[in-house]
Amino acid sequence: MNLELDPAAPEASASGLLAVPYAGIRSALVERLDALLGGRLGLLAADASAEPGRTAILNVAEGEAIAASRVALIGVGRDADLDSAALRTGAAAAARASRGFGGSLAWAFDPELPLAPEDQVRAAVEGAVIGSYDSGRRKSERRDSDLQDLAVVGAPDGLLEVGRRAEVVARWTNRARDLVDGPPNEVTPAGMARVAHELLEPLGVSVDALSGDRIEALGLSTLAAVGRGSANDARLIVLRVGGDEPALGLVGKSITFDSGGYFLKPQGEIVKQKADMGGGAAVIGAVGAIAELGLPLAVLGVLPAAENMVDGAAFRPGDVLKTAAGLTVEITNPDAEGRLVLADGLWYARREGARRLVDVATLTGAIRGALGDRYIGVFANDDSWRREVVAAGDAAGDDAWPMPLHPRYGHLLESSIADLRNTSGRSFGYPIFAAAFLERFVDGLPWAHLDIHSTAFLDDDRDEFTRGATGAGVRLLVELASRLAADQPGR
Repeated sequence: MNLELDPAAPEASASGLLAVPYAGIRSALVERLDALLGGRLGLLAADASAEPGRTAILNVAEGEAIAASRVALIGVGRDADLDSAALRTGAAAAARASRGFGGSLAWAFDPELPLAPEDQVRAAVEGAVIGSYDSGRRKSERRDSDLQDLAVVGAPDGLLEVGRRAEVVARWTNRARDLVDGPPNEVTPAGMARVAHELLEPLGVSVDALSGDRIEALGLSTLAAVGRGSANDARLIVLRVGGDEPALGLVGKSITFDSGGYFLKPQGEIVKQKADMGGGAAVIGAVGAIAELGLPLAVLGVLPAAENMVDGAAFRPGDVLKTAAGLTVEITNPDAEGRLVLADGLWYARREGARRLVDVATLTGAIRGALGDRYIGVFANDDSWRREVVAAGDAAGDDAWPMPLHPRYGHLLESSIADLRNTSGRSFGYPIFAAAFLERFVDGLPWAHLDIHSTAFLDDDRDEFTRGATGAGVRLLVELASRLAADQPGR
């Protein structure tokens, strides 16, 4: 996609669609464009809505003093509702409206909006790129709906790098979405490894995919056990960017299909289980953006990838597995497999020297009951680290919410026959028990757990996203890495 920040007046942009943010008032921008259109934009405004994402379009007649073919009023909220999130939603709607208009969109910068110029540019670019995502690329007959050209017109000078950064992060968010939306017969553990090689190695990222004997030799027994029931072998996909002494270790749950094992999932749930690798997809997207942006930070990505399937070799309720960390786990629920592969992934990240840890996982359906489909639940063993992670998510548009941990939850995971069990057997606190289990494998390092089950895959359109994958976590992780890079000594 070609991105341009053009200080010229919006009316000079010869785009397929000129999108004008509309906050329910006739701003100076709307007034000027209305005069150039002979009052027709004002008539359109009478029927337009400031609701974020609402769109009203008119065709530009020959001879009118507007270079674009069409002009749209795009709702971006009013008063307290007008923020970066509302503007992203509007820009995404504009991108979708521009399909069929030659793939060319100009977003009119409005200095009267109550957003800092850099926030307005970032939100407009990010929303337009995310809004242009099309999950139907595997259709045998599909029109080219990609956004080819995006311009933010009338913008102040000096904001091109802000726009470019937003485009990079949004584009890698879309790549994570494409992985999650991908069919599980393609996105197997080996398929994830192949995509990581194809996308990341050209950017200088080191990609290694461990399998078979290499997994066993490292003692990654829980990862091996979870994948044992599938014809598609498990992988440990290891990504390195910026050096071999990682300041940040990112561990992404990569269960490419989760049948539930011997606790087979019901039909209504099993059809969504291709999305259970959303954490791994987020790590691939974040590492790709970090590499393309050239952030001066050494980052390690660890993706324990497996299918949780059922055959004679699958692990069973009652089994006891030994983790790479040496702790033994009684299996009380083979559908709580994500925390098992993450345990080995966290151990590996510690082994490779990561100084701070974040794991990302579609881990518990119960987090949706607590937070709905908007917020990522953030657990941590360090209050200041949790605050940093939550702040990064909120700043980046991956809204996050701090969740509690307490020693009592860890005690309820104690087993009579092993060091711990993978579920508590209680009917409450599922997300907290899962986090308490993972905490046992971080050895006191600053660690945060992102439960993205509620946000990684949507049942309905929300904000800048359409139904399906969202790439939840990518923007948060890139923002977190950017802040860590900026805080390094000597910078």
